[in-house]
Amino acid sequence: MTPSFLVRTALAQGPKGKARPIVIALFQRGAVDGISMVVPFGDPNYRSVRPQIAIQSPIDLDGFFGLHPSLISLKPIYDEGHLAIVHAVGSPDNTRSHFDAQDYMESGAPGNKGVSDGWMNRYLQAKPDCAATPFRAVAFSTNLPRTLMGPAPAVAMTRLGDFGVRAGAASDSLAGAFEAMYGHDATGRETFGAVNMLKRADPQQYAPDNGATYPTSPYGQALLQIAQLIKSDVGLEVAFADIGGWDTHANQGNERGQLSNRLREFGDGLAALYRDLGDRMENVVVITMTEFGRAIRQNGSGGTDHGHASALFAFGGPVKGRKVYGKWPGLAPDQLFEGRDLALTTDFRDVFSEILTKHMGAPEASRVFPSYTSTKRLGLL
Repeated sequence: MTPSFLVRTALAQGPKGKARPIVIALFQRGAVDGISMVVPFGDPNYRSVRPQIAIQSPIDLDGFFGLHPSLISLKPIYDEGHLAIVHAVGSPDNTRSHFDAQDYMESGAPGNKGVSDGWMNRYLQAKPDCAATPFRAVAFSTNLPRTLMGPAPAVAMTRLGDFGVRAGAASDSLAGAFEAMYGHDATGRETFGAVNMLKRADPQQYAPDNGATYPTSPYGQALLQIAQLIKSDVGLEVAFADIGGWDTHANQGNERGQLSNRLREFGDGLAALYRDLGDRMENVVVITMTEFGRAIRQNGSGGTDHGHASALFAFGGPVKGRKVYGKWPGLAPDQLFEGRDLALTTDFRDVFSEILTKHMGAPEASRVFPSYTSTKRLGLL
C-alpha cells in the first residue's frame, strides 16, 4: 500500500518558471475591524460612534480613507501603485458565526453548507495543469484549509524543512527505505522527486533579499517560506496562510492596543514579502480576506462585536493600486446594515473572480463559485 502522503502530493513534474502567475491568499481569522484597519475618517459619522476607539490620526490615502498607523509599512506599496483596497466587502450571508462565515468564505458558497470542496481547489480543477509539480498548491498550516480541500492535490505543511520523511537521526536511512519500497511506481518516483527538488532549494539556508525582515511569528515565517518556494521555481501557483487574533470584543484600542499590535505584524509581514520578492512580484497577486467585519459602535468593554462588511487588500505587480475600490455605503444610522453594521456593497466573489480570471487565467468564474455569476468589474487588475 502506498502511504497516503505520497498519493496526496504526487503530480507529474514539468516545466516551471518565473512567468507562472501566482496567487497568495491570506485569511485574517476572527473578523478584523475593517473600519479601524482602513479608516473612513471623511465620513461625518465616524468619530461619533466610536468615542474611545476611533483612529484620530490615520495615514491619509485619498482625503477620505486612511490606513491605521500600524500599517505604515504598507504606505510605500500603496504610493507605488501596487496596493489596492476594497472596502465594504464581504459575504452576503448575514451569519455572525465565525465557524459558518469562515466555511462560506473558504467554500466560496455563502449560505450553502452542501458544498464540499473549497474555491481554491475548484480553481485548480477548472484549470488543470499536466505539467504541475507537487508544489502547485501549498498551505502553511497544520491541516489542509477548507479552501484547498477537494479532488485537486494540495499540500499542507508548517515548515519546508519538515517536508519529507522525518525520523530524527534516522531520517536519511528511513527515507532511503521508503524510496526503495515505494519509488518504483510513477507515484513514488514523482513524490520522492518532489522531496529532492525541495532539498535542492535548500530551505534551511534561505536569506531574504533587499533587506526584508519578516515577523518571527508563525504568520511571518509562513510568508517567508512562500517567498522561498516562489524564488526556488518549484512550480508554486496557489499559496495559503492565515493569521488569527482579530476577534476584538474587549480592549480593542485605537492607535495603540490589541488591534494595533495585530495590524503591525500583519502589515510588516506583507511589506517584507513585497520587498523580498522584488521583481518576482511582477506575476504575484496577494489577496486578503476575513469572515466578516465588526459592529460600527463600540461596546461597553471598549471593543466591537461581530458585524457584516469589512475591508480587504490586494497587492502585487498586476494590481492597479493607489485606490480604495468599492462603493462607500455611509455610517449614518439609516445607512447601516440591520441598524448596526457596515453595509455590504461588494461581494467577495467579485474580487476573487476578477483575480482568478484576469490574473490566473481561470476559464470562467462560475466553475469556481457555484450558482454565482459575477456582474461587477472593479478594475483591480
